[in-house]
Amino acid sequence: MSPFKPIADPCINVCRMDLDGRFCQGCKRTQLEIGGWARMTEQQRADVATLIEQRVGRRVTLDATVRAAP
Repeated sequence: MSPFKPIADPCINVCRMDLDGRFCQGCKRTQLEIGGWARMTEQQRADVATLIEQRVGRRVTLDATVRAAP
């Protein structure tokens, strides 16, 4: 039995890459992460979930910085 809880696919059906072509605007994954999701182990999926959390946090910080600028 795996020590990891199953990680749900983070896709929210907003499938558009950002302007830089790096991350999906909906799920915040790269094209490689999206394409490889079905073949990933639960640990790999957990690692991607952590990366998504970091990307979302960075985006919020950048957005807050832009709004705070005069």
